[in-house]
Amino acid sequence: RELLASMDAPPARGLIARGLGRSYGDAAQNAGGRVVATTGVHEVDLDPTSGTVTAGGGVSLDTLMRILVPRGFFVPVTPGTRHVTVGGAIAADIHGKNHHRVGSWCNHVRSLHLLTPDGTLRNVVPDDDAFWATAGGMGLTGTVVDATFTCPSIETSSLVVDTERASDLGDALARMTERDHLYDYSVAWIDLMATGGAMGRSVLTRGRFARADELDPTGADPLAFDPREIVMAPPWVPPGLLNRLSVRAFNELWFRRAPEHRTDELQSISAFFHPLDMVQGWNRMYGTRGFLQWQFVLPLERTTELRRIVERLSAAGCTSFLAVLKRFGPANRGPLSFPDEGWTLALDIPAGLAGLGPLLDSLDRTVAEAGGRVYLAKDSRLDPALVPVMYPRLDEWRAARAMLDPDGVLRSDLSRRLGLSSR
Repeated sequence: RELLASMDAPPARGLIARGLGRSYGDAAQNAGGRVVATTGVHEVDLDPTSGTVTAGGGVSLDTLMRILVPRGFFVPVTPGTRHVTVGGAIAADIHGKNHHRVGSWCNHVRSLHLLTPDGTLRNVVPDDDAFWATAGGMGLTGTVVDATFTCPSIETSSLVVDTERASDLGDALARMTERDHLYDYSVAWIDLMATGGAMGRSVLTRGRFARADELDPTGADPLAFDPREIVMAPPWVPPGLLNRLSVRAFNELWFRRAPEHRTDELQSISAFFHPLDMVQGWNRMYGTRGFLQWQFVLPLERTTELRRIVERLSAAGCTSFLAVLKRFGPANRGPLSFPDEGWTLALDIPAGLAGLGPLLDSLDRTVAEAGGRVYLAKDSRLDPALVPVMYPRLDEWRAARAMLDPDGVLRSDLSRRLGLSSR
C-alpha cells in the first residue's frame, strides 16, 4: 500500500526507487524529485524442495543468504557485496564470478511483480518485452515489488578454491580461456601498477562449493553461515594515503604473497565472494575526495583493445588496488543489460587522480569503438552520446519504457544525465 501511495501525485522531477544505495553513481538519486525507499518490502518465501524463492524487492542478498545457506541453497548470482536488494539486482541485472556458467541475475528470475506509475501491478515473465526492459533498466520501467527465482542447492557453506599467479595480461587471458570452463566461479585480481613485461600480472582465484565429504566430518555444521564485519576502517584517512608509491607497494605485496599454484583450499563464502563486506567503512580508505568505479566489457576477440586500455591505465599510474578481470558468457535479451560475452574489467580509482576525466573519456571511446560498453550501475560520468553506441538496442528499450511509463514519471539523476529520460 505504501509503494502504491508513493506513485500518487508525483513531483515534476518524477520518482525513482532505491534499495540499499550500492550503485557507485547516481542511479538511485533524483535531485528535486521523489526517492522511494523499498527496503520495507522484505518478505521471503522459500520452497525447500525446489529451491524456488519469492522475495520482496527490498530484501537484501545478505538476508537471503542467511535464510538460504543453512537450508542448503545459495543465491543464483552474487556481486562483490551482499548488501544489494532483489529489486536492485534486477534493475542492474547484476553479475558475478559465475557469469561464464550461468549468466546474470535475471536469467534466473521466473516472474516479477512490477508496479508502474499508473498504479498497475503487472505480473511480468521472461516471455514479455517488459521483463527484459526491466532487466538492467535501472529502475526506469517500474518498481519491483517482488520476484520469483530459482536457487542452486549446496552441501556446504565452504568453497574449494584454486589460486595461481599469471605473469602478465596475456598469461592471465590464456589461463582463463583454457580453464575457466572447469570452474563454477572465476575471477582475476589484476595489478594495474605493473608496467613493462609484467603489465597486467594477475592472481587468479577459481572454485566451486565443497561437497560434504570434502569437509572434516567431526567439524562444525557444514552449512553454518554467520558473516560479520571483523575490521573497521579508520574514521579519518589522511589525504594522499593512496598514492602511486603506497598502491604500488600494496600491489607488489599482494601479488608476491599469492601462491604460484595452490589447489583445493577451503574458503568461506565471505572470503571468496565478499571480502570487502568484512571491512566496515572500507570506502573511507579513499579519503574525503572519494573514488569512482569504472567497469567495461569488450568482445572476446578484442584483446588488442583490452591490452591497450591496461597499458594506458598502467602508464597513467592508475592507483587502483582493487581491479578485477572476469570472462562473461553469452548475453541475455535485456537491451540495457550490461553483461555481454567477453572480457570485463572493473576498477576503483581515487577521484583526485590527475587527468582522470580526460583519460576515462578517451578509454570510453576505445570501448565503444571496439563494440563494448560500460556498466551503467557503476557510471558517474559517461558521455551521453556514447550510450546508443554502447547499447545499440536503446530505442527498443525506450519503446518498452514508453509503454510502461507513458508520462515519463520514472526518472533519476542518471537517466537525465545520460538522456534516458527527457526531463
